Amino acid sequence: MNAMMRRAVIGTAAVSMALSMAACGKAGDDKKDSASAGDTKSIGLLLPENASSVRYESFDKPFIEAKVKELCGDCNVKYSNAEGSAAKQKQQFDTLITQGVKVIILDAFDAASTQSWVKEAAEKGVKVIAYDRLATGPVSSYVSFDNEKVGELQGQALLDALGAKAAESNIVMINGDEADPNAGKFKSGAHKVLDGKVKGVVYEQSGEWKPTVAGQKIGAAITQLGKGGFQAVYSANDGMAAAIITQLKSAGINVPVGGQDAGLDAIQRLVTGEQSYTIYKAYKPLADSAAELAVALLQGKDVKAIASSTIDSDTDKGIPAKLLDPKVVTKANIQDTVIADKLYTVADICTGSYAAACATAGLK
Repeated sequence: MNAMMRRAVIGTAAVSMALSMAACGKAGDDKKDSASAGDTKSIGLLLPENASSVRYESFDKPFIEAKVKELCGDCNVKYSNAEGSAAKQKQQFDTLITQGVKVIILDAFDAASTQSWVKEAAEKGVKVIAYDRLATGPVSSYVSFDNEKVGELQGQALLDALGAKAAESNIVMINGDEADPNAGKFKSGAHKVLDGKVKGVVYEQSGEWKPTVAGQKIGAAITQLGKGGFQAVYSANDGMAAAIITQLKSAGINVPVGGQDAGLDAIQRLVTGEQSYTIYKAYKPLADSAAELAVALLQGKDVKAIASSTIDSDTDKGIPAKLLDPKVVTKANIQDTVIADKLYTVADICTGSYAAACATAGLK
């Protein structure tokens, strides 16, 4: 090979290498651009627990997934449950951000702990929707029920269950977890109605949203007050109410007990008369609203058409919010509430041992 040919080969090789390096650089740049853009088709969904309430797995999750799919056919939901651990939920939150998810629906297990992680997410362009509980930090929007009204409805339903005896009745209150801002709203709403209308609240403790803890607390109340020392029990939710009722029955005590969440087992206890009321917070409108907000944020749209009111958290003001109305459910209106809304069918409720009580209640 002569010198001219060698120079031609070397020149061709150099051009080829330069083109190859440029191509590699372009591919790397595309990958970087894609990562910075984030996952534009995924919505994170983080729910708090599955021990004290079956609602999250049975209703919230499938309703949200279905609505997201309806609104955005090629979107998907990346779901995790914290199983009652704030630390675990933080890890799940961080994982979603690492994966490039740009919108997260967060039902915080410990709402007070979220300020720093929601702030860090916002700085990275990640939008967080506070779902059911108002998380601290700069959340993009909030969807829930009017939680003080929930407490007011609980308090009034307890008064209604006591009837003419209310003014002479002592009440035991087993509240939710103090780390949950909703629990404080339920408590204040209930006190707003009960205080001055009953003889007194003679024992009040947090059940921590844990049936086992609620059972222990009502056991302590029975020991402290005696079997005749109280005439009704306020329970912040149905999961705790179930444990409370079990303890009361073991002690031979039959007093009105109420909760919230309208779980199937709670509706069955309404039918048998073991539980006096529950609060029905229609899960589908709540879940649908969260999905609508998430898809809108994912697509860069203004959420104010969906979240038309505002609310303040402990850390931020004027958060776009959508607040839905809860309802009281008693034996008398099961047909007009959870059955009418197709949350449950009569067949779901009136299984085997509940058939006779259902017939008496007019559920056929």
